[in-house]
Amino acid sequence: MKRVALVHDWLTGLRGGERVLQGLCELYPEADLFTLVHVPGSCGPVIESRRITTSFLQRLPAARTRYRHYLPLFPLAIESLDLRGYDLVISTSHAVAKGCRPARGARHVAYVHTPMRYVWDQFDAYFGPGRAGALTRAAAHLAAPWLRRWDVRSTARAHGLIANSRFISQRMQRVWGRGADAVVYPPVETSRFRPAGDLPAAERGPGGYALIVSALVPYKRIEIAVQAFTRLGRKLVVAGDGPELPRLSTLAGPTVRFLGAIPHQDLPQLYARSSFFVLPGEEDFGIAPVESQSAGRPVLALGRGGALETVVPGKTGLFFEEPNAESLLAGISAMDRFAPEADGDLIHENAERFAAPRFLRELREAVDRFG
Repeated sequence: MKRVALVHDWLTGLRGGERVLQGLCELYPEADLFTLVHVPGSCGPVIESRRITTSFLQRLPAARTRYRHYLPLFPLAIESLDLRGYDLVISTSHAVAKGCRPARGARHVAYVHTPMRYVWDQFDAYFGPGRAGALTRAAAHLAAPWLRRWDVRSTARAHGLIANSRFISQRMQRVWGRGADAVVYPPVETSRFRPAGDLPAAERGPGGYALIVSALVPYKRIEIAVQAFTRLGRKLVVAGDGPELPRLSTLAGPTVRFLGAIPHQDLPQLYARSSFFVLPGEEDFGIAPVESQSAGRPVLALGRGGALETVVPGKTGLFFEEPNAESLLAGISAMDRFAPEADGDLIHENAERFAAPRFLRELREAVDRFG
């Protein structure tokens, strides 16, 4: 029987990447889990019940909350994980996990959410003017060329690359010179969400707010939505937390409400009672917009990235053209006309294309092919 190791960048919360990891835990119930940094209790019982081995970063000062500051050490830390004795290694990577070193003779399949965005197309979002201090920016500029070279070289350690969308496969080809061997969309727990009309009477009725569910990190571009809804004096509810929260709070007017991280069980009603969902940034895939559609609510998304594969314009949502507040304002105006007539059942049906059982079947087939 094969011994299986799962390798994940870091375990500090239950977001889209961890949903994929949960699926892998279900497929490989005896697998051990390796990661750079782990915040105990942050990732739900499926993941937390595993034997979790961390890298030396775990022992560095403030690593659990400020691990991103150790970015130049990420390659060394992921390579230091001891994967001897495992026949199959499956990594889930948006940073460095795919650069782990399996034992000689072992097979390695990498599920890729994106090439390391910090040093490629999202460098300025993390280290541009106003995003980081002068010292951090200088260090990032020095480290970035080496990190890019490492990111490209380390793809050779994977026998098979699986992308989470066609968009990401294209990005992999552009920056690594190697596209995905397969595309498997992430799992969405569509069975948890119902259109508002299917909810108990006490839970029905729109709440009169637009909704964002997201980690508050630079590339998500949440500030675009905060600025637009503040200018309009319209209600915007933002569920999620992250390092961008203090900056976003200073930009927000009284109609923008930050909920922080909310319990998983509260999401279905939050989605179903919204007027529409807002996706202001370019997503690799984007689980939250699919969850919104599963709840029968339309999506207003930037017309780039993974949203082009999950939102059907004119049926399940609309696109706005540019990543700025002016373009989003035009999109809001169009959505005000579209949303009242949107067919919640049709929107929900579109989301079923990404249901979790499909993910488990396709991922097992892809891993068996390459592993």
